[in-house]
Amino acid sequence: MDARSGEVLYAKNADTRLHPASLTKMMTLYIAFQAVEHGEISLDSMVTISRNAASQPPSRLGLKAGQRIALRYLIRAAAIKSANDAASAIGDALGGDEAGFAARMNRTAKALGMSNTTFKNANGLTRSGHLSTARDMSTLGRRLFYDYPQYYNIFSRRTADAGMAKVANTNRRFLDAYDGADGIKTGYTVAAGFNLTASAQRGGKRIIATVFGGTSTAQRNAKMAELLDIGFGRAPNRVQEVRPEPLQYLAQAPAAQAAAAPQRVASAAPAQSPRPIARPGESTLDGNAILAALTEAVQPAPVEAPAVVAAVEPTPAPEPAVTAAPEPVAEVLVLAAAAGTPRPVAAPREAFAQETEPQPETLALVASAEPEFDESLAEGDAPPDEPLFAQSTAPQPETLAMAAAPAARSNTVILAALTPPAPAPRAEQKVVSRASSSGGRNWGISLGKFSSQYAAERLLLKTALMESDTLGTALRKVATRKTGYEANFVGMTKGDAELACARLTARSSECTVIGP
Repeated sequence: MDARSGEVLYAKNADTRLHPASLTKMMTLYIAFQAVEHGEISLDSMVTISRNAASQPPSRLGLKAGQRIALRYLIRAAAIKSANDAASAIGDALGGDEAGFAARMNRTAKALGMSNTTFKNANGLTRSGHLSTARDMSTLGRRLFYDYPQYYNIFSRRTADAGMAKVANTNRRFLDAYDGADGIKTGYTVAAGFNLTASAQRGGKRIIATVFGGTSTAQRNAKMAELLDIGFGRAPNRVQEVRPEPLQYLAQAPAAQAAAAPQRVASAAPAQSPRPIARPGESTLDGNAILAALTEAVQPAPVEAPAVVAAVEPTPAPEPAVTAAPEPVAEVLVLAAAAGTPRPVAAPREAFAQETEPQPETLALVASAEPEFDESLAEGDAPPDEPLFAQSTAPQPETLAMAAAPAARSNTVILAALTPPAPAPRAEQKVVSRASSSGGRNWGISLGKFSSQYAAERLLLKTALMESDTLGTALRKVATRKTGYEANFVGMTKGDAELACARLTARSSECTVIGP
């Protein structure tokens, strides 16, 4: 999506309803920003943690029932660490309980034009009927940027003080790797796969994209980089900016919580928290409007039936969402795209539908990822008493192959294998040898020399994400020289190497073609 105009630049299955996972927290934060701006609550308001919030599984800030903590710390923990307990605490504070806040989320989603979204909780942990689409999440990302620019920078912070602890951003790998990226939100559950709504700005262009159902953090990030590149390539340099219309605000603090939580007032901002200042052009709600808002707040929310996914949603069981069957692939470039289908724990990686073969950088990132970047641990939806590593990845192909291996061969087969090979195989070996020495994949490119191996590997990774089209089949290699560590891509044809260098040079990056 071109954020300036809202024009969709690329879309694939953009309206397929899938599990949003922690992308849900974008809506929780949107409502929190809305409530602060209109004086319903302040950033310094002390929120009492409910038992519901304290009981949420990881990722967690570590909140305890009855604890009191400032709203600003809950916002930081939900936005940056993707803490499920913090998001639920925000929801309970503003909606009275989980159901009340879910109803408010759905009313807000409808007002924003998110027509294919149904929320059931504030944190995005898998729940029957809790579904959204790539298009809707990109729309929500755009509204966060335009409606609350004073808070948007929180999504680009690498770390923040959340009161109880210093928290790190679950999206910092992509923020560091992609030029111009400044948000927004990651998401992972077993049912959803690896999700991401991202935004990046280069020059006067801003592109927003959503990926649903990635197979790993690295694969999802590589897909996101590809989509954002498409967006920057297709978006015009100059376009008339079309800002979204301001959303009408109606205070919706539940009557049952009004006495217990006096800091959530439906009128003007309390004296001890004078900000935020009302936006220019917005009129103050009169008594009749407030009365109408409170009346609407206590109306039972309509039950929204997820008709599209009724066939794939199982009857609630000890693990209802984990056992859900794989769902269709969705992509939208608003930019919004889903890289593949959500997968159950037992599904092999081949079950994930992709447009291209897995990139080498994807496999390398999975093998070398640091624990704190593993969103299957950071944002999983497994019960706390189960080992978290059980949901990190699907069974490896070699594991499945060994499980399905045939019984041991008989002695007669072994003896047959000892028979001298026929001339045909020898001839085939000669052909392969000649092919590999006549202009095959024995070319490469060099990105320069560095003082440390880490710096060379970091540049190779960043370049692989930026140039997945031309470097998709190349292998990253750090060569140790007397003068430093040389960052190389090898295993390329001459044409691929020359094309990759030309594209990198156009990006003002150093590049030299390496011949056989």
